[in-house]
Amino acid sequence: MTDPDTPVLDNHLHLNPDNGRGLAAVDDFRRLGGTHLIVVNKPSWHLGQDVEGGEEFRPVFDRTLDVVAEAADRLPGTAWPVLGVHPGLVTRLVDDRGLSPERAGDLMIEGLELAADYVAEGEALGLKSGRPHYDVPEAVWEASNRVMRRAFSLGADLDCAVQLHTEESEDLTVVAGWAEEAGLPAHRVVKHYASGRLAGPTPSVMSEKDWLREAAERGDPFLMETDFVDDPDRPGAVLGPKTVPRRVDWLEAEGHAEAIRTAHVETPRLVYGVDTEATLDPGGENG
Repeated sequence: MTDPDTPVLDNHLHLNPDNGRGLAAVDDFRRLGGTHLIVVNKPSWHLGQDVEGGEEFRPVFDRTLDVVAEAADRLPGTAWPVLGVHPGLVTRLVDDRGLSPERAGDLMIEGLELAADYVAEGEALGLKSGRPHYDVPEAVWEASNRVMRRAFSLGADLDCAVQLHTEESEDLTVVAGWAEEAGLPAHRVVKHYASGRLAGPTPSVMSEKDWLREAAERGDPFLMETDFVDDPDRPGAVLGPKTVPRRVDWLEAEGHAEAIRTAHVETPRLVYGVDTEATLDPGGENG
């Protein structure tokens, strides 16, 4: 098991305290040596598809804050929320609700602006946005890019990170350039579900061994994640909450101690401005 003095951060997972494993997943993470979590809100359509404006995202965000506070109490480190609007919502709004792409984009921006209020109040660490990872009509793609660029301008105003859900790619320099144009440094843009190689944003590497080995050998800033979805209808989807601590042990056995420090101490500080060492109490909970 990982040295208890070593921070171990899962940079992107979801917790479903109502219908999923919830805090039991946090306990699994901790038992294997996990110390810190960044918890991203579940997609808003889990509360239904009838959101008509930004305020209706509030129950999703508030429920996320509640479970993050409970998770933090169970960890030797802490947990932070990242709030935003899943880019897949655009398809549900356009295809299922019949909204125009422009109106769908407006509604999603309203949700992002509400999430930004939580960041401004110190209740959330950053924002989540992006664009669909699947083929969509050009008008939907343009609307999604407009939403994402609004997230960058909000991140710049708030001096906070923006996590992105996007198509699979090893080169998002154009997207990072949009962030820079908005005043948000490219390193504060995080591509969730990244492989071991990425140009532009900071990669949040899915904790598959081959991808982690490549990221470790490259030596650039990176984070580690599972994208644990905590969905009882998809029990084997993505990776489980024990994976990041196990992969940290594996990286250590492979001789990548420097990469462990990069992913769990230096890059969280660079991207989010958090100190995973100062917030770690190896002998207790919620350091």
